[in-house]
Amino acid sequence: MQFPDYAAEDEAPGTRFLLFPQSPFGEGTAELELVEISAPPGTIGPGPSGPRMYVVGPIGKTIPYGAVVPGPVGPGMYLPPWNGQRNAPAIPDEYGNFIHIAPDDPEFEAAHLFGSAHFTMDVWEGYFGRQIPWHFESDYDKLELSLLPGLDNAHIGWGFLETGGTTEHEDEYRPYSLNFDVVAHEIGHALIYSVIGLPSDDNASGEYYGFHESAADMVALLASLHFGSVVEALLEETHGNLYTYNRLNRFAETAQTAQIRMAANDKLLSEFAAGWTSEHALSEPLTGALFDILIDVFHERLLEHGLITPEIEDLSDQLEGSPEYSDVMQAVFDDRYARDPEGFRNALLEARDLMGSYLADAWDMLDADALSYSHVEEALLAVDRDISGGAYQQIIAGNFRVRDIGLTRVGPRLAEPDEGSHAVSVRTRVPHP
Repeated sequence: MQFPDYAAEDEAPGTRFLLFPQSPFGEGTAELELVEISAPPGTIGPGPSGPRMYVVGPIGKTIPYGAVVPGPVGPGMYLPPWNGQRNAPAIPDEYGNFIHIAPDDPEFEAAHLFGSAHFTMDVWEGYFGRQIPWHFESDYDKLELSLLPGLDNAHIGWGFLETGGTTEHEDEYRPYSLNFDVVAHEIGHALIYSVIGLPSDDNASGEYYGFHESAADMVALLASLHFGSVVEALLEETHGNLYTYNRLNRFAETAQTAQIRMAANDKLLSEFAAGWTSEHALSEPLTGALFDILIDVFHERLLEHGLITPEIEDLSDQLEGSPEYSDVMQAVFDDRYARDPEGFRNALLEARDLMGSYLADAWDMLDADALSYSHVEEALLAVDRDISGGAYQQIIAGNFRVRDIGLTRVGPRLAEPDEGSHAVSVRTRVPHP
């Protein structure tokens, strides 16, 4: 296998990992990208293991963490640490890096899981401007990253992030540990639990659970835009016309044409006025509004740098959602992108970082109790007034209103939560009051 080249930088390097920015399954040319996590070389040991997280490949473990099991004083949660036998750990090279481990090596899953989780935390702690403590820090100072092949899921909970895999694609086992979006999404849940907390009772609003899914999706989406190859491929495919179906708006890919949900969607909150059954579906109006804000900010940055004209921006706004949008706007973006591809790239990175910092600041203002999508809008508007003096007020409010957010209320849950619901999953289960 040919590994990517890298050059030494003036600044102190971090520990290096090779990650798949997009799922390696379903694409014949999935490529690894070299990333540096914030931990300096030599601080990440075998496992990998570091000050805040460590990987375990348990042997003989059949019960997923979070399950309720019998105990000496009655039923209780099955939680880390794993004290049984383990598969061989991933070992750093002589320089303290993990880039020597090839994807077909048994230890690659462990390295990829650790690198993905740590990289996502680095990105978002950068946006928050501080270290985010684990929501379970009262019991654990480190997150156990557990590889459990028999688990057809990936979930984070009290002290653990556990990944299994799926065999639904022609009976080929596809581990979620190699899917950056899946790992980043679960880290997103942990960030939100730490920042806004858990509801104080069992009667959390539907919008709380929908918000959680939306926030975790945005954590994954913006983290993926920190891979140079993702940004390059995205712009080469779309020429900046990001409303097209592309790499950016696909989450949790397990195959080239199979996605769990889309960021670029046309869902309205009013569709849930009579009630809801799935927080994943309920999250889509909020995620759609946030995705549209990201694209509108990108257009504003293009306009600010003279890469598109006011007439082009107005035309995009007028045609958005219409059947003519793709044909008309793609030709326009093809022309403008060809003139300055690097300018488009810089504008996208500016929009990415503005959106990330706005979301981090807005989430800091929210509270788990009685949380609504309108509260998210109000927080974003307040952040924008504080940071830019209100430069994006119309964009933020307009995109929330298009989704009927602030114009309607979500109805009641129409069915008892099933095993796929976070309301009853191990993610929200805690071992003590």
